[in-house]
Amino acid sequence: MHLTKDAFGKDFIWGVSTAAYQIEGAHNQHGKGPSIWDIFVQKKNRIFKNQHGNDACDFYNRYVQDLYLMKGMNIPNYRFSLSWSRILPQGIGPSNPQGIDFYNRLIDLSLELDIIPWITLYHWDLPHALEKKGGWVNRDVKEWFGEFVERCIRSYGDRVKHWMVLNEPTVFTAAGYFFGVHAPERKGLGNFLAAAHHAALAQAHGARTIKSLLPDSQVGTTFSCSHVEPFTTKERDILAAKKADVLLNRLFIEPLLGMGYPTQEIKILNRIEKYIKCNDENDLKCDMDFIGLQNYTREMIRYAMFVPYLQAKIVTAKERNVDMTDMNWEVYPASIYHVLKKFSTYTNLPPIIITENGAAFPDQILHGQVDDPKRVSYLQDAIKQVYRAKQEGVNIKGYFVWTFLDNFEWAEGYRPRFGLVYVDFQNQQRIIKSSGHWYADFLK
Repeated sequence: MHLTKDAFGKDFIWGVSTAAYQIEGAHNQHGKGPSIWDIFVQKKNRIFKNQHGNDACDFYNRYVQDLYLMKGMNIPNYRFSLSWSRILPQGIGPSNPQGIDFYNRLIDLSLELDIIPWITLYHWDLPHALEKKGGWVNRDVKEWFGEFVERCIRSYGDRVKHWMVLNEPTVFTAAGYFFGVHAPERKGLGNFLAAAHHAALAQAHGARTIKSLLPDSQVGTTFSCSHVEPFTTKERDILAAKKADVLLNRLFIEPLLGMGYPTQEIKILNRIEKYIKCNDENDLKCDMDFIGLQNYTREMIRYAMFVPYLQAKIVTAKERNVDMTDMNWEVYPASIYHVLKKFSTYTNLPPIIITENGAAFPDQILHGQVDDPKRVSYLQDAIKQVYRAKQEGVNIKGYFVWTFLDNFEWAEGYRPRFGLVYVDFQNQQRIIKSSGHWYADFLK
């Protein structure tokens, strides 16, 4: 089946996504305060080859050429995040005029080039000054975040109409506050449950703040999600898969929809009650204008007696000897179809937008070009699965590729390349890959 963008209808939203810490660089330029990631990358052996995002793609200084490149690729929508500590160096209190001005210039040029800005308010880079006060474990983070959101809306709301509150709360709370493999490197169930509850409160509080200041805006939030299957038909594998599904897919969407936390399958989650105060259950709820889903793969789950709390374990793509990306994730295009179908079963769910989908494969420059047929194939197959779900009645309104530029991929450093545009991190040269040319043609 040869799909064109016309098959999706003229109102379907196509775009690319990036995140501030992963591309901006300029980590200490023009009054920016340190974020938890600026601190985390200074520690030995936390990041692949001890790499860091201090320079990343230098987008802060090169955004003009990058936006013109985007324009040349026919990309009509650009999702990017605002660096909290670039705007408010201490997280709260006085703002940084140069930080505010940078995003004003970025937004103005985007609009001048007919590229619609979609802003993510929190993409993992909490100001270090707030982490010193407890970060997401401190209940006050809801109010700190609200102050930041208000500052952003007052600065940019006259021109920006599309807002996303949080990026993947499951990932930043689990990786950063339970396993400690991401910033701020905290560990343990108590840290995780506190951070998760406060992030869920901040998610709804942020959305309400935007709506109160900007009633005509389109407000959503984004969730990471994987299609989850039991590894075998054994009862205990099926039960293990259900538990994994709670953590990977249900933990944040259900309280947002007014269903409360999904504590039935994982009894230990009941301990989150320790952090719930009067009226919290109501405050977790919020009517969003859209929900962003971010999908890359499926997970096969089996029972594992010695895994604490869950008794469940991922059977990796490597163990299963299946085709996989540079992130060691299975290449399984139907995953995006299954998560769209799954989420669409929630009653009162607003329209869905795929806010991230893409693949990292090893890319090489040959004769000044980067040919990446595997990524082209991955994107084509994923888009077909989105179309399949749309044809079956799923209320899907858009699709954003992760990502525009090769970037700093968190703990994996610069090794996995997700970009439609190749970046040579030695000299900051950009080369549009064959996947970027394909997407440009598709969007023409």
